[in-house]
Amino acid sequence: MKPGVLTRYRIMAYVTGCLLVLLTLGVIAKYGLDMDGAADFTRITGIAHGWLFVVYLVFAFDLGSKARWPLGKLLWVLVAGTIPTAAFFVERRVTRELAPRVTGAAEPAVRA
Repeated sequence: MKPGVLTRYRIMAYVTGCLLVLLTLGVIAKYGLDMDGAADFTRITGIAHGWLFVVYLVFAFDLGSKARWPLGKLLWVLVAGTIPTAAFFVERRVTRELAPRVTGAAEPAVRA
């Protein structure tokens, strides 16, 4: 597996996770605290998260198909972008699992 596949997934996991946390805080400020200006922040953050979540789904699906994950694991990684802070924990677990395969440490040595 190429390192770029894991790298782009990791970047999108962090971006999606940060935007979702900001969106959650904005919704709390808008509805829970009735703050002025929170509506615009929530709208802009929600739109950004929505579009970038689609990119996250594409990259996560690409990673899962190249890593040959079972359907349950792939679905959990895909859904992690919808649960605040879950993307950070899932990304760490996925990186720990796939890092040896990306660097080639798990591949057997080829003799000449």
